[in-house]
Amino acid sequence: MAFYFDSGTNARSESKTALVAAWLLCLVFYFLTYVLRSAPGVMIPELSTAFGLTPLGVSSLLGLYYYALAVFSVIAGASLDRYGAKVSLPLGAFIVAVGSALFVVGGIGFAGTGRLLQGAGAAFAFIGAVYLAARGFSARWLATVIGITQAAGLLGGFAGQFAVSPLVQGPMTWQAFWLYAGLLIGIVALLLLIMAPGNHAALHGSLRSMFASYKLILSNPQFYLCGFIAGLMFMPTTIGDMIWGVIFARQGLGEDAAEAVALSSSVPLGWAIGAPLLGYAADRWGRRKPILAGGIVLMLVSGTGVVYLHQYLSPHISGLLFGIGSGAAMIAYTIAKEGNPDHLKGSTAGAMNLVVFGLTAIIGPVFGLVLQGFSGDQRLSLQAFHQADLIWAGAIILSLILTFFLRETGAAANAARSS
Repeated sequence: MAFYFDSGTNARSESKTALVAAWLLCLVFYFLTYVLRSAPGVMIPELSTAFGLTPLGVSSLLGLYYYALAVFSVIAGASLDRYGAKVSLPLGAFIVAVGSALFVVGGIGFAGTGRLLQGAGAAFAFIGAVYLAARGFSARWLATVIGITQAAGLLGGFAGQFAVSPLVQGPMTWQAFWLYAGLLIGIVALLLLIMAPGNHAALHGSLRSMFASYKLILSNPQFYLCGFIAGLMFMPTTIGDMIWGVIFARQGLGEDAAEAVALSSSVPLGWAIGAPLLGYAADRWGRRKPILAGGIVLMLVSGTGVVYLHQYLSPHISGLLFGIGSGAAMIAYTIAKEGNPDHLKGSTAGAMNLVVFGLTAIIGPVFGLVLQGFSGDQRLSLQAFHQADLIWAGAIILSLILTFFLRETGAAANAARSS
């Protein structure tokens, strides 16, 4: 496999070194946002005590991240297409840094504001990385590069559970973790300001006009299919695992704290493996839909193993396979990008995130209420998880059904249509 720099009109104005360096730095930014996204899952008891909330209340507090992420994805995509990376990416990183610090400086009001700011700034990370990658790499390997980009974030999700848990249980308090994370992301913001390439295209039209691109994107039925498929695939991991995974392992399966974290973190680790691997397979084969559908089937089978057949199958292996299969969600992003004009790279990713994380923000509290209802407001039991997790099984099955209505955009299919 060989990536090469796209020598098109947009790329000519920027050096290859600047684009690659900015993309790599943006991967660091994305990695850190995922650390902040998943880290609360290993400190829910501490957060419950600090803010006087039930675990369901903490889940609602943490879910504010996804409301802001969904809304600001639209702003991030439009601003990247209009103003470029040099303005948008440092601003996004700085917002995350402020949000991380605010999370621990006061009471529940500051924590909620901080969580909203974390989600708002994080919207720029993935979209910015895709924006840079689409400008700097050949379209032939777009699914692979987007998969690598997502893998960087998902490694952050793994670290946010597997590495953060021993930190906050040992050498530092959970409050110190958020302050140090904010400082580190602030440094990344400064580096992005220095290294990110500018937008050399002339800006024209009103500020309102920068959102006009969404009219074209939102008129494309293919976009909605891609958005709902990716959203349905994301929810079992972003909600089911990253928020409730440790609690499921501890209260449902009866594992100790360390084993519960190891089990929950196997999902984002598998995700980090599956996103680039399945993206490469889709690029190599030249077809998107079969790989996407295969990943969904793997999610369904392995997810059943984690929740319902854990006494017969290793939950760690099933969790890893579940994560690998869910990595196929990034292929839906690739199909959406390929179904829209090249100059709307940022806006397409932003619109996708709006749908994906809008679904997450809506379903997150619903799942918490359903789980609490099945538990009878008592300690969560394995039976309660068995009943509530049928929501995730239904989401995965629905995503598979929707896949059959997608239009294939892979190189092999395009070549066959043109011949």
